[in-house]
Amino acid sequence: MEHIRTTKVEQVKLLDRFSTSNKSLTGTLYLTATHLLFIDSSQRETWILHHHIAAVEKLPLTTSGCPLVIQCKNFRVVHFVVPRERDCHDIYNSLLQLSRTAKYEELYAFSYNPKQNESEQVKGWQLIDLAEEYKRMGVPNDNWQLSDANRDYKICETYPRELYVPRTASKPIIVGSSKFRSKGRFPVLSYYHKNKELNAMANRAAGKGYENEDNYSNIRFQFVGIENIHVMRSSLQKLLEVSGTKGLSVNDFLSGLENSGWLRHIKAVLDAAVFLVKAIAVESASVLVHCSDGWDRTSQVCSLGALLLDSYYRTIKGFMVLIEKDWISFGHKFSDRCGHLDGDPKEISPVFTQFLESVWNLTEQFPRAFEYNEAFLLQIHEHVHSCQFGNFLGNCQKEREELKIKEKTYSLWPFLLDEQKKYQNPLYSPDFSPELTLLEPSTVSFNFKFWRNMYHQFDRSMHPRQSVLNLIMDMSEQNKQLEEDIKKLEAKIKQRNGQSAAVLVKEHQQSVHPTPTALKTPPCFKKEQPLIPVNDVVRTIEGSNTADNRYSEFVEEFSKAEPAVVSLEYGVARMTC
Repeated sequence: MEHIRTTKVEQVKLLDRFSTSNKSLTGTLYLTATHLLFIDSSQRETWILHHHIAAVEKLPLTTSGCPLVIQCKNFRVVHFVVPRERDCHDIYNSLLQLSRTAKYEELYAFSYNPKQNESEQVKGWQLIDLAEEYKRMGVPNDNWQLSDANRDYKICETYPRELYVPRTASKPIIVGSSKFRSKGRFPVLSYYHKNKELNAMANRAAGKGYENEDNYSNIRFQFVGIENIHVMRSSLQKLLEVSGTKGLSVNDFLSGLENSGWLRHIKAVLDAAVFLVKAIAVESASVLVHCSDGWDRTSQVCSLGALLLDSYYRTIKGFMVLIEKDWISFGHKFSDRCGHLDGDPKEISPVFTQFLESVWNLTEQFPRAFEYNEAFLLQIHEHVHSCQFGNFLGNCQKEREELKIKEKTYSLWPFLLDEQKKYQNPLYSPDFSPELTLLEPSTVSFNFKFWRNMYHQFDRSMHPRQSVLNLIMDMSEQNKQLEEDIKKLEAKIKQRNGQSAAVLVKEHQQSVHPTPTALKTPPCFKKEQPLIPVNDVVRTIEGSNTADNRYSEFVEEFSKAEPAVVSLEYGVARMTC
């Protein structure tokens, strides 16, 4: 709280940055230890977490006040106009300090308290079990074994303790291989694919630069043009400049989008994943995935390849497992790449954002193959940068253990599962097409689109007036309700049919005894046949009441025993004589 000079400012304007008429909302701005909060005159709240703030800019004073522009890591951009320059200056300085955390322990996750007890906290972290995931793949087996060579992180600090390696790889071989690799990151198993003809596997490795083909026999070397983190950071900045410019013509926007190179980079990542999948599934080959250090492009390609090969990763729980395995466990440097701490800005890069965008592009091509929807991907992106949960803090497992992340913070995954209803894709059908167990996306250029809901998620004026997804979800809920109503009605009909059958049996038994001829009911009426009464209730037609029911005159007569055969079908009485 020592960084907060002003806690409340009234008569602050929040501008709509894309409004042609400079539309704005007037309200009160509050500054707390964790959030910046704006409440407008209609009591609508806008919360901005300090850790989401990427940049704060105080613009020159105008006649209406002092402008303050805040850019966030989740691509929210807010433009405030503060009446007094002194208040604006205080808030500006406070946000600069609050958004630049020096130590992990000062991050929001270490103070966040969702009111869970200790056992719930522990269960949350136990939700994802990677040992179980490898068992699901079929590992260990005759070819692969669990190695404890890195049990104390002595061979590679950025790898997890438990690693799967070939059974022929002894500890001396592993140690020797690690010395040849950057940061000791020797080849280990990432995904094991059960092919019909031959077991194939995807490996990950890193050795700075690329492999010397002369060191291996019986291999095919394929270079894929995924650029480094610096190119990707620059490309994203260009994309945001284009998407954030008001009043661009279609030509200018599309030209700017092309010049940013962003979609070209997304295509390159997916092209590499498709190449990997074809090598494994079609050629039954083992694949070694390799980049400079093995924690950026390698994670992208391995995780997307597994997603294309294995439908389990297209479920909500499976996607969580995939992120834990290929990103968190194998040492993607989340804190460096997302700028969690005040460090080297050159280490920041949207590597994980590109992965999520690649997945979104796949959901657009295969809308029935994924259990999760766009909102699920956006929520994960939100919390990668929020520092509210401990999953993405730190750069590797060893660092997380030293920070006691599992003891001092909470896991994101149980919170997403608790709300999974809103993250479910209404079009999802796991059995709709068995041949789509393996996805083969088209990576021609026109299949890649600008992800509006990622980069303009908070710019409501940019959204369509109606959401197709929301309409489908509403229709899906209505269908579920109708199906439940049908089941209830069918149960009632079944119950009534049973009661009617019992009555008919009783009537049949009574008809065995002779009845005086004068009292017998004619087998057929000359007038229209009446409906069978059920439980002495007169049925009415088309919403008519008992008084004006044209069949009521036969009720008394029809209630007498007679030998007619009656069948009930779907609640409609039908009599045959």
